[in-house]
Amino acid sequence: QVNFVVCQLFALLAAVWFRTYLHSSKTSPFVRHVVATLLGLYLALFCFGWYALHFVIQSGISYYIMIIIGVENMHKYCFVFALGYLTVCQITRVYIFDYGQYSADFSGPMMIITQKITSLAFEIHDGMFRKNEDLTPSQRCLAVRRMPSLLEYLSYNCNFMGILAGPLCSYKDYITFIEGRSYQLQQSEANGKEDTKYEQTDPSPNIAVAQKLLICGLSLFFHMTITKTLPVEYNIDDNFRATASWPVRFFYLYVSLMAARPKYYFAWTLADAINNAAGFGFRGYDKNGVTRWDLISNLRIQQIEFSTSFKMFLDNWNIQTALWLKRYLFPKGNFSP
Repeated sequence: QVNFVVCQLFALLAAVWFRTYLHSSKTSPFVRHVVATLLGLYLALFCFGWYALHFVIQSGISYYIMIIIGVENMHKYCFVFALGYLTVCQITRVYIFDYGQYSADFSGPMMIITQKITSLAFEIHDGMFRKNEDLTPSQRCLAVRRMPSLLEYLSYNCNFMGILAGPLCSYKDYITFIEGRSYQLQQSEANGKEDTKYEQTDPSPNIAVAQKLLICGLSLFFHMTITKTLPVEYNIDDNFRATASWPVRFFYLYVSLMAARPKYYFAWTLADAINNAAGFGFRGYDKNGVTRWDLISNLRIQQIEFSTSFKMFLDNWNIQTALWLKRYLFPKGNFSP
């Protein structure tokens, strides 16, 4: 956990440097891809040691599958391989490497990479094989019309901004960010003129980053204080279960789990802030003209804590994974999707 926090704080500083000195207006997409990839692999190596090779192996074999299988069926083979490789790593981590003792859980980042591998394979299949009229508006928007290079593929999967905690993003959004087209695209979409070009500078993410870092600090403080007072493990304490009444046990379960959630608020909000600090995550402007930096946000804390239904909770918790399920898995089911 200390390694994770240290690496994420380093990634935050690297993101500021990346946006300042390797801005798309100052350097080529090639350099930005190379630096983002090398920094990401360095952080993975620092955090997980040689287990970080799994990230490169999984990505490399998936890319090879895409090349040799072709666009017609590669999405199926990539899905089976990537999810199968992740499953094997999960099983061996638990039963061979002793999950209770081995704290550096390398399977966490692999979950994000698996989502990226499978989503990109579906997007390439939609963009290069299926007819445009057969696609839904969402699929048409995300469809990838050319095969990415190996460098672009590794950069998308293993960049320093998302290697440790994500969140998942679409390949097209990532490439437009690297190439410096995200601001122009968001502006032209808002005006309904896709060919319009703008010479204005990118909007500053500083306020959004500062707000998210403040949330991180509050979440970490809440987690370090309240969670120590109300440990989740106490729910299964034999003496507590034998002596406490059912309403007391129910209330403690609710409060202790509520106290455990800020750990995820901290990790996901910090990951979002890192991407924003690099200039990634700009969605456009709201009706009041305020910049929106929630393109790849993974949660909405207020809606979670005050949700009025289970669906509302799910819609605002781990948002990008829910979108992955909605876009690439549920619609593909031949029966009972």
